[in-house]
Amino acid sequence: MSIGVDCVRRYIQSMKSTSASLFHSLLEVALVFFRLGLTSFGGPVAHMGYFHREFVQRRSWLTERDFADWMAMCQFLPGPASSQLGMVVGRLRAGLPGALVAWLAFTLPSAFLLMALAAWHGSSASFMPQGLVQGLKWVAVAVVAQALWSMGRTSFHRPLHMALAAIVALISAVSGAVWVQLA
Repeated sequence: MSIGVDCVRRYIQSMKSTSASLFHSLLEVALVFFRLGLTSFGGPVAHMGYFHREFVQRRSWLTERDFADWMAMCQFLPGPASSQLGMVVGRLRAGLPGALVAWLAFTLPSAFLLMALAAWHGSSASFMPQGLVQGLKWVAVAVVAQALWSMGRTSFHRPLHMALAAIVALISAVSGAVWVQLA
């Protein structure tokens, strides 16, 4: 429970800002999340990998510990964890408006790209080549694997943790049973 309390305490300390710096922070949040929204493919796990690289490694908006704590909190809550984590980062950077800006800037580009692709696909007599679709699937697998590898290196510090993660991954890959989700 102290993990969540520490996150909230650090958040409250970070909320001291002026209106001018708030505007700059909102603009920065909008630009970063818009770029991520245009380029981040591969699903929620991959999104978290992109967020880790951008906000921990590149921009230092979050520490490794803060990122891991917030990611755990978002995965615990119902709903899309990557969207929740993005809103947390936006809120930490620019308050409640930052959360809204982060969500809109990250979500809308992908939504518009998908709608445009659907409209093009539905209106054209041709279909998307199967090889292209298969290639995109493999790219998504590679992106997710890279995200997992990157976050795993910073999250698992003991051999026991690595072994447990490997066992769970193996069981998840082999079994399609519902109980695996609970485990």
